[in-house]
Amino acid sequence: MTMAQPARRRWMTFSVQVAKFGAVGLIGFVVDVGVFNLLRTTVLEPSDVAAGPLIAKIVSTTLAILANWLGNRYWTFGENRRKNTAREGIEFFAVSIVGMGIGLLCLWVSHYVLGFTSVAADNISSNVIGLLLGAVFRFVLYRYWVFAPHRHSPGLAGQQG
Repeated sequence: MTMAQPARRRWMTFSVQVAKFGAVGLIGFVVDVGVFNLLRTTVLEPSDVAAGPLIAKIVSTTLAILANWLGNRYWTFGENRRKNTAREGIEFFAVSIVGMGIGLLCLWVSHYVLGFTSVAADNISSNVIGLLLGAVFRFVLYRYWVFAPHRHSPGLAGQQG
């Protein structure tokens, strides 16, 4: 075995994990954007509810977080999930809430500070800029804290948890 083989193996493992995270994130993105736009253009229209875009984003992101937790727990980081599902879930949701805050901050600055109030501007600020910044934040903390290999219980991978 050459010195490059372990590095290549680590790089492949990391690349697969990033790809899985992206696939799970894509599902969460569809949930987030779909619910956000449905709420933003109907019952939470800004002309009817002043904080409508923010409320819509909180609801849509919360639903996306639930979908992402299941996908990341059982697929992306499945080999590193822990027996203590409650603690893992709390940590996952804590990281996700901060990630949601990043998207909300981007939306708030764009909509309420800069005055970009169109549906397109709300989507760009929250579902493009905020989502990308939040995704990087979440991946790093999920990988190195919530689902860190040194924190899982041996023999758990593949078991129901």
